[in-house]
Amino acid sequence: MIRSKLKEYADQQYQLPKGILGRYFGEKMVLQHRTETRWTLNLLNVTKEERVLEIGCGAGYAIKQLLKLPDVEYAAGLDLSDSILRSAKSRNRRAIKEGRAAFIQGNVCKIPLDNDMFTKIYSIHSIYFWDLTFETISEIHRVLKNNGSVTITLCTGKNGETWSGVHHMLNTQLLPLMKKVGFKNVKLVKGPDSRQFQTVAVIGEK
Repeated sequence: MIRSKLKEYADQQYQLPKGILGRYFGEKMVLQHRTETRWTLNLLNVTKEERVLEIGCGAGYAIKQLLKLPDVEYAAGLDLSDSILRSAKSRNRRAIKEGRAAFIQGNVCKIPLDNDMFTKIYSIHSIYFWDLTFETISEIHRVLKNNGSVTITLCTGKNGETWSGVHHMLNTQLLPLMKKVGFKNVKLVKGPDSRQFQTVAVIGEK
């Protein structure tokens, strides 16, 4: 009973970190997801004057790494959690002061940003918590510039076991929705195993 309650609480913190413990879980996710983060940032294939949005930016580690690249002009992070955004702002305070970074509290289903703002959009392990609808994917398409790309990284199994629910979501929701919204060249790319988890990314172009 106690173990079940603790797991339920931890799952809630992973989904929407709150308070001091929420900031702890944010830093824990930074450590857990470094392999997937490096791989995803490499997939972005950044070129000149990139403006990048991370959906579910967490504690801002990926954005800090991204801003070390000279071709990244600006990066924004979107997250639901006020607690985790405090960590992200602290980690990237210099870039914020220089006007190269911003962190916004908001939901992917209604992104509080203007049309055609970003050349690249990515997300790492946040899709599990989205309301995966046509409107949500349309929002990503809306804030992406023409010829821009989106990269969505997630896990599909562990220790050789395939998670049927995630595969069902990919094949019956995410991939069809991206094509229906208007993303081109939509593809699934296999990534590295991280802590025995199998990683993939869905990539599409506008």
